[in-house]
Amino acid sequence: MDMSFHEKSLWLMFGSVAVVSGLYAVAVLPADAVNVMPHQMAAFGLAVAALVVLQVVGHVVIAIRDRHAETDERDRLIELKGTRNGAYVLATAVFLALCAALMTQGNFVFTHVLLGGWVLAQLVETGSQVFLHRRGS
Repeated sequence: MDMSFHEKSLWLMFGSVAVVSGLYAVAVLPADAVNVMPHQMAAFGLAVAALVVLQVVGHVVIAIRDRHAETDERDRLIELKGTRNGAYVLATAVFLALCAALMTQGNFVFTHVLLGGWVLAQLVETGSQVFLHRRGS
């Protein structure tokens, strides 16, 4: 089965978020400081820049290779289901981050629980959409 532009885009987003956030986590975690330090903020900035470059270049390549980027009702329904799944994960992560803020000193744990939750929510959202595309929903 040939993948649509939308599905290729989802694979690109899933892979780039997973790789860049994984590299960021390896570079920053675990940390001895209770607060986010300037070098960790710089690492985060580099991770965001790398993510943007990877996704822009990847989408340009996909767009050049696949000029038929039509979205139909099935794509919109799959997108809604994926967004719903990601929203559940994000809501849970926000709750856990607030609990971490109450139980720990400084902002390091809170910040990274929230960031990790956002990354996990993005992966669940795009992963759900890829799964639904593959399943033919």
